[in-house]
Amino acid sequence: MFRFKQFSIEQDLCAMKVGTDGVLLGAWASIPPSMAPHPTVLDVGTGTGLVALMMAQRYTNACVTGIDIDNGAVCQAAKNVSSSPFADRISIVRKAVQEYEGAFDAMVSNPPFFDKSLKTPNALRNMARHTDTLTYAELMHAAHRLLKDDGELSVVVPFDYRKRMEDEATFMGFFPSRVLAVRTTPNQSARRFLLAFKKHSCERSFEVMTVGDENYCRMMADFYLNY
Repeated sequence: MFRFKQFSIEQDLCAMKVGTDGVLLGAWASIPPSMAPHPTVLDVGTGTGLVALMMAQRYTNACVTGIDIDNGAVCQAAKNVSSSPFADRISIVRKAVQEYEGAFDAMVSNPPFFDKSLKTPNALRNMARHTDTLTYAELMHAAHRLLKDDGELSVVVPFDYRKRMEDEATFMGFFPSRVLAVRTTPNQSARRFLLAFKKHSCERSFEVMTVGDENYCRMMADFYLNY
């Protein structure tokens, strides 16, 4: 079990465990301030439910839906949500985003990113990490269909997949709104990128953060027990 300040994550039924990528996304993704008093959030590929829970903690009036195609992940997320203080505002659904219907103020996803890469013997881990079941193009197409006109999509990708994600977003008609480059140490290049997209042209913000620096600690202060 992984314990955060306001909730805990059990992960024995889920192929993908709690990791830095998910925590970064849950702490960084935003709901545009102009949205309704009770905004709606869709977490695509919810896994353990980590990002859905973090969004519900940060946005106390939001209603969050987490979707996943893996039955184990759905059971795991539902269990984690039911034992949290936010159970009345989070729904977990077994459904592919390509088939999902609705209208959301914000979408978040820690998507599969390996494409045509060597796979492991673990089929569930392959499904969670490889783009066989959700390509970047399919994610962008679904986001454009499901997001409200002023909504925002937030994702996290490895540094070498950033251009591919941005290209697919541009092809679908999205515009970059925010970028956060995350380094492991101050002297290294960024290893992860947090990217946000909107349907309308806007001024893009670009920030750089190092794991463990002041900005990182401030971002994680409401979640990690030792911060």
